[in-house]
Amino acid sequence: MLVLRLNKAGMPQEWVSPEQAARLYCQEKVLFELGSDHMVMHGGWNHIGEQSTLRLASIIACDGKVTDVSGKIALTNRYLFRRDNYLCLYCGNTFPVSQLTRDHILPRSRGGRDNWTNVATACSRCNHAKGAKTPEEAGMALLAVPFTPNVYERFYLMNRRILADQMSFLKSHFTQRRDWEISMT
Repeated sequence: MLVLRLNKAGMPQEWVSPEQAARLYCQEKVLFELGSDHMVMHGGWNHIGEQSTLRLASIIACDGKVTDVSGKIALTNRYLFRRDNYLCLYCGNTFPVSQLTRDHILPRSRGGRDNWTNVATACSRCNHAKGAKTPEEAGMALLAVPFTPNVYERFYLMNRRILADQMSFLKSHFTQRRDWEISMT
């Protein structure tokens, strides 16, 4: 389990390990907790045989400097395929990562840029069929409009094992009409 660390304004900052979260609890930097999932860490034993425990929430807000991490989100195939739910945006079928490619809607050979709004997940067959054409020229309509993820969507893309309460928190801030499912891919 990774813990979602928020700043004191409630904006996601990073995914931290349980050990890092425990350190924040012990340093009394946790201001509030969100979510219903918790884990218990067990520590050492005292002189009368009692073991220490620490209950960690899955979402914690911490004191400290408020930083804006919403800047540029790296465009990687891993994040792109996850953004598009491992679905070819031309034929509509779901594929394993090994059969997916990054398609440039306006091909790079024709001045298209390598950015979130000009790329879509495509299976190898559809990407080859489209070639250096636009979707209109190839007669291949896109099934969804490519978008740049916001900061909450970025944190969804970054973690493959998101707990239900973490997903609920992140999803409440997703771009309108964005409905990602929890994927185990």
